[in-house]
Amino acid sequence: MIDLPTDLPADLAPLSWLLGVWEGTGVIEYTAGETRFQGEFSHRVSFSHDGGPFLNYAATASFLGLEGQDEPVQLLAETGFWRLARPRTDADPGPALLPPAAPGPERTVDDVEQLRSADGFPIEVSVAHSDGTLELYLGRIAGPRIDISTDAVVRPAGAATKEYTAASRMYGLVDGHLLWAWDITALGEQLKSHASARLAKV
Repeated sequence: MIDLPTDLPADLAPLSWLLGVWEGTGVIEYTAGETRFQGEFSHRVSFSHDGGPFLNYAATASFLGLEGQDEPVQLLAETGFWRLARPRTDADPGPALLPPAAPGPERTVDDVEQLRSADGFPIEVSVAHSDGTLELYLGRIAGPRIDISTDAVVRPAGAATKEYTAASRMYGLVDGHLLWAWDITALGEQLKSHASARLAKV
């Protein structure tokens, strides 16, 4: 049973089931050329909000099965923002530190419903990795399922030797658990599965 908060901005209603801290394990299974990557990892994901029309996102993952290592090896640390995709108006702040150009009424559930289509609500997800990689995902949320794919991947010069050009992620709420799968285009391979996990709310 997931308890949903009732004091959220209207734009967060479709995303509200994500709120909280989720922990669990997952598996890696990916072959690139002659190299096969596989094993188990621990994973922690946090979704929170601070009153704005977006969710704050943070995640870490550590590999549990590297031969010769007594301690888990950190694979991932990423942070970002999840929000409904909608046109910005003069009532929204920005860009940068610019305040709203005009006052506007608080957005309502009716405003949010105007964004819904037959396949759900449009969303945008920005993710920054600790290695300097930046991803912008676009996709849809339909009830307790989310499908997103990269619109852009920006990588620092130091990451050039490890090709990574696109990705898609799927999240779903199943029997009170957060399930996700991550497909990537990397290391000369086409888009294919590389990791999945099952997380419980803590």
